[in-house]
Amino acid sequence: MQRTAVNPVTWSAELGFNQGELVSENTRTLYCAGQTAMDGEGKPQHAGDMAAQLALSLGNLEAVLGEAGMSLANLVRLNVYTTDVDLLFQHYGVLASRLGAEGVAPVTTMLGVSRLAIPALMVELEGTAVG
Repeated sequence: MQRTAVNPVTWSAELGFNQGELVSENTRTLYCAGQTAMDGEGKPQHAGDMAAQLALSLGNLEAVLGEAGMSLANLVRLNVYTTDVDLLFQHYGVLASRLGAEGVAPVTTMLGVSRLAIPALMVELEGTAVG
């Protein structure tokens, strides 16, 4: 797959995401449901700990990607939903460092929401991957 960053401005790349990403050549596309800090039995984990919830949510997203034979390196779009934008920004390095280690800066949207499906959850990651 060929990926081309589309950035008419430079500030977003400095924050670790592209404004757009052009994907060409024959690819498979995986649309991932929102992943949260749930364990394998569907029980929420790490109440009140944004960093731990973010890390587990990303780990759960990686598991979905892995089942499709992909990794974070295939992620082209990431939607981040959080109940506390300011707190998430304090721990954004958890996400940015793992994406950076894979050499990707997926198109990203972050939205503050009043709550997620399960009240103890503070962050949800929804992704699209190609490969």
